[in-house]
Amino acid sequence: MTVPEKKVYPRTGDTQTVYLKNVVTNPNITVGEYTIYNDFVHDPREFERNNVLYHYPVNGDKLIIGAFCSIACGAKFLFNSANHTLRSLSTYPFPIFYEEWGLKRENVTNAWDNKGNIVVGNDVWIGYEAVILAGVTIGDGAIIGTRAVVTKDVPPYTIVGGVPAKPIRRRFPEETAEKLLELQWWNWPRERIAEHIAALQAGSIAQIK
Repeated sequence: MTVPEKKVYPRTGDTQTVYLKNVVTNPNITVGEYTIYNDFVHDPREFERNNVLYHYPVNGDKLIIGAFCSIACGAKFLFNSANHTLRSLSTYPFPIFYEEWGLKRENVTNAWDNKGNIVVGNDVWIGYEAVILAGVTIGDGAIIGTRAVVTKDVPPYTIVGGVPAKPIRRRFPEETAEKLLELQWWNWPRERIAEHIAALQAGSIAQIK
């Protein structure tokens, strides 16, 4: 199911949309096949610099994005170094300025709370300028509304929106969602996906064999 020849742009003449897997270079960012990112403000190839924020190597935290996701312009992923620690009496990041305060350099990560990786499932649609915070897992088939701020995990096939993001509704009846999670069509060979595109577009689980 690999995108042929490391193709960057899915559509001829469209330089605002990229196959994200083929433009990221950070080893702590992994992206599944056919996931797209669109940006009409900045060069979408600069996704790592413009959209993955506070993602410093010292933490070892990861951004994991599944296959067939659609990420809209300006979506941001905020990592752990944005989380000034709440354990101390002050939120000032003293450990970052270890030279100024005579602290140990190896304790720099004490300046923030580490909430873990950001994990985005497969076939997830992330809306315009949505913000995903560290430690969040977004389930397969979920939809993140425009400018939502996602602070908690999102169940599969659930639409969320708002600040902070809250569930709006499920995309499908429970039975349909469970069947889709069982089928995992995003892991099928390209040829099988092509064969079932009409059924996928029609929203007919019964047509998928």
